[in-house]
Amino acid sequence: MLFYIDPGTGSMLFTILIAILGSLIYFLRDAKLKLGAVIRRNRTQEEHAQTSPFVFFAESKRYWSTFEPICDEMEQRGEDVLYLTESQDDPVFKKQYEHIHAECIGEGSRAYARLNFLRADVLLATTPGLDVYQWKRSRDVKRYVHIPHAANDITLYRMFGLDYYDAILLSGEYQVEQIRTLEKLRNLPAKDLEITGIPYMDGMKKRLETEGAAQHHERTVLLAPSWGESAMLSRYGARILQALLDTGYHIIVRPHPQSLTSEKELMEKLMQQFPDGPQLEWDRERENFGALSRSDIMISDFSGVIFDYTLVFDKPILYADTSFDGAPYDCCWIDKPLWTFEVLPTLGEQITEDSLPHLREIIDRCIESGKYEAARDRARAETWMHEGESARRIADYLTACRAKLKAEMQDKKA
Repeated sequence: MLFYIDPGTGSMLFTILIAILGSLIYFLRDAKLKLGAVIRRNRTQEEHAQTSPFVFFAESKRYWSTFEPICDEMEQRGEDVLYLTESQDDPVFKKQYEHIHAECIGEGSRAYARLNFLRADVLLATTPGLDVYQWKRSRDVKRYVHIPHAANDITLYRMFGLDYYDAILLSGEYQVEQIRTLEKLRNLPAKDLEITGIPYMDGMKKRLETEGAAQHHERTVLLAPSWGESAMLSRYGARILQALLDTGYHIIVRPHPQSLTSEKELMEKLMQQFPDGPQLEWDRERENFGALSRSDIMISDFSGVIFDYTLVFDKPILYADTSFDGAPYDCCWIDKPLWTFEVLPTLGEQITEDSLPHLREIIDRCIESGKYEAARDRARAETWMHEGESARRIADYLTACRAKLKAEMQDKKA
């Protein structure tokens, strides 16, 4: 006798069957992905099973000026360092190190896959956003240490940029206060904060002392903004470039490296509208030393390069009124004004939309006035502590940190 199933029951059974099959498919797919991740993790761990005592991670070759003095110091001490970089042409590969072992780990997801399963005692990096974006903390890295690549407010990173580091190497007391305030507001454990100075500025000053100032040249203005919606090229665009050309002076435009990636359309438009020529040049060199040395005054906004320029080269600056929007940055959590915006008026003159037609006059006045020299000394003392000592102090910190970790491990075994 054939079983009879009424249409309603049949429809219900069919729906249940489809649901079971769908769940099974999703279960198998999820299991496949998890199995793949385990296989990749095991393969990565097998390939890099040895724990490195020190790892330096550079997301770009442009941070070599920060890492080179530290690498030189670690090499001199005979400390083995694994230097991981995303740039195939990173200058580290040209150095004849014995103890610094460099490796290109690719870019993007490939680099993060290597970093996320890394085995190391101490990792040093300039890159913010640890455990916020694709770069996750590896369970086999004992200590993550951040070193900034600018001599200004530590809260000018994008939101939560440093929250998940264990330690931060700083250059001024005011930065300590900023980090402690964020930790309190976000209920974060206290990080290890060490004031060590700024290695790339130490290196830049040493190079300037060796090579000397640029030879006599026509009056040259350097435009070196930050990037993002609050930065100068986003706010002023063609207006500031045309105003600079109208001065008759030689102009060097050095966009922030991130602008060439994140603001590519804007950069291409401006470069087409204001192409390289006898009066204007676009500087896209990895190092900024040449542009800083050849110019007589810098125009910027809130970029950290302001302090490279005015504190190392001892030259005046102009800064643009960009109506800074702190919303994307850590500083929006803190009520106290940024140190950068408090010190800028003491280092140079502000330019606005209304003052653009008078830019030549403002430039001449700022260059020829000596009233900013004392303020440069004060700013230097506040944001560039331990001048000339940073590489040694950073190496001292890193080696002491590893020694402490080893002692803690031995105590646990005992």
